[in-house]
Parts: sequence; structure tokens; C-alpha cells
Amino acid sequence: MLSKPTLSNTAIICLSPYYGGMEMDAFRIAKLLCKNTNITLIIKKDSPLEKQHRTEAEDLNIQVESIGFFKNLSLSIIFGVRKIIKRNNIKNVIYFGASELKSLYFSFLGLDINLLIRHGTTKSRSKKDFLHRLIYSKVNFHIAICEHLAKNVKEIIPFGKNTQLKIIYSSLRNMPSDLRDSQVCKDRQISLLHLARITDGKGQIDAIEACQVLYNMKKYFTLRLVGDIDPDYEDKFLTFLNKIPYKDSIILEGFTSNVAHFYRNSDIFIFPSKGEGLSNSFIEALSYGLACISYKNTSFPELSGLGFEFFMAEDQNIDSLKNTLLTTIEYIENNSIPIDENIDLAKSLFTTNREIQEFIAILI
Repeated sequence: MLSKPTLSNTAIICLSPYYGGMEMDAFRIAKLLCKNTNITLIIKKDSPLEKQHRTEAEDLNIQVESIGFFKNLSLSIIFGVRKIIKRNNIKNVIYFGASELKSLYFSFLGLDINLLIRHGTTKSRSKKDFLHRLIYSKVNFHIAICEHLAKNVKEIIPFGKNTQLKIIYSSLRNMPSDLRDSQVCKDRQISLLHLARITDGKGQIDAIEACQVLYNMKKYFTLRLVGDIDPDYEDKFLTFLNKIPYKDSIILEGFTSNVAHFYRNSDIFIFPSKGEGLSNSFIEALSYGLACISYKNTSFPELSGLGFEFFMAEDQNIDSLKNTLLTTIEYIENNSIPIDENIDLAKSLFTTNREIQEFIAILI
């Protein structure tokens, strides 16, 4: 017999037209909480999120509602979301995103809801003008996924009279069940991995440029880029890639739901992102014991402070990234991987039960 939900009805709203970490997290949180509350997942009509997960969500008794709209300030959003909230007697709303918040302010106007906004990316422009103070005034909880983002939210986002800030670390989307054998890449091809949507700021171009040092040293390598290409970024990225003399060593894998295969078959996870919140793929790579590389920015020093062992290059410094890549290769030539300490620490910190309980504590 299925256990009855113990919390008020909850809507998870993610109206993004893309499919990356935020969108995956919205569905993941819906799955985590659906045994404790009746979940309505509100998403953009015909979005990748709907195409990827509608059937699975419905199999889990998660109600899926999709809304078609063309602009972020949209009557379709305002009236569509409001109708869903009232019809389903929803008391908790967890919102993933930022762009549609102006519309959602009017959707929620006059309704008695517990509004949570989940922050997963670093914001650069202040939102403390009069309009944004009004829009954010009814937020009950801002949820940041790391200390870096909590500080960013405090600096950028206005708080209402009763607004609180909570840090809830994400749990692992792909808890490792089996790991690769220890291998040494000294006398064979080096296998590098980057996993994220290919778009500006995620670091794919920097990772490719860093590999020039391997090409110049005549070291055999492959760099696999796993993730869809942002259509607005595709021309710029492919123009750059086609000019690289070692472009045949760069493999575009596209999107896959089987990311574990790539973690198990790689030596190094290279992720020189310029503005990350707390990267799901980076903590997954740590949990698989890969030797990992990042820039020294955003949440990466925080991960180091938690006890994870990985390599950080100077922020947005390609020469430093190249040197860090060589240092990492030297490390794995002289030490076995997987790195057991990282695996154990990731499994203890990023557990689903902890994340569920921390959300339950702030739902009504």
C-alpha cells in the first residue's frame, strides 16, 4: 500500500525551454518529494523537460501541467499557473528559474502559498530595484545549493520581511553502483571528459584550448564533450572547433541519459566553468573517483574546504589550466584511480535522504 502524503500539495515550477542541470534538478526534486506530498510539475509546453520526463512523472503519480507561452511576461503564465494552483489546492510552490518570476508574481497575488525559490546559478546583476523588491517580497525561502550561492543571493536578491535563506546541498543524481578499475594512462591514450550543456561560460572552449599542451607534446588523448549544444551558441562553438588542429580528438557526444558510462571510462574530468553554482556533474565525477580539474572560482574552493581532493587552476587563466592538466596527468600516472577518499566523502555529503528531510523541514 502506498503511504499517504504528509505535507500540503506542492507545485514544482520550471518553465525553462532548455535542458540542463536546473531542469534535471526540478524533475529530480519532484521525484524525491512525491512520496511526502502530492506533486504538480508545471513546465513549458513542448520543452525538453516535458519530452524527456512527462511519462516517467505520470508513472510516479506526479501530475504534469504544461503551459505554452512566448514571452517571460505572459498572460498565459499568469492565468495558467493561477488556475492550476487554485484547482489543485496547492500550498507549497518550489520555483526553479528567474525569468518568469514577473508573471508568477501576478499568478500568486492574493493566494496563501509557501513560496520557495531554488537558486542554482551565480547571478551578476543586482535585483534590488523597486520592481524586484515587489516581486520578491512574498518569497518565504530562498534555497541556495552551496555557500557561494548563499552569499550571491544575499548580495543580489532583495529579501521580504519574512524571507529566510537556507542552504540545501543537492544529492547525487547518479549514485555510483560500480566503478572503473584502477588504471594508469602513462602508456596509453588519455581520456578526458566534460559534461554540461555546450554554451557560453560552461568551459568547453577553455577545456579544448588546454588540450593544446597535450597535442604539442604528442600525447594521445580524447576529450569527450557530453551535452546538447545551445542553438544560439552553436555557430560560434563549431567555428572555433573547426580551426583546432587536434579537432579529431574532440568528440561531441551530445545528450545522453547514461552518463555513468562516461564517468566509468574516463581518466580526468575537466570542468573550467566560469560561473558555476554547484555543478551536479562535478560532484558526480568526484563520486566516481575521477581526477577532477576546475578553475578556482565560485563553489570550487568550497568543495575543497569540505575535504575533496582535486586540482584548481587560476580563474580563467588558460596557461594555468594547461599546467594544471599536466599536473593532474602526472598525479594519475603515479597514483591509482578511482580516488577512494572523494567517493566516500561524496556519498556521505550528497545523500538523497538528507536532501529530502531538509526540504520537508520548510514545507507546510
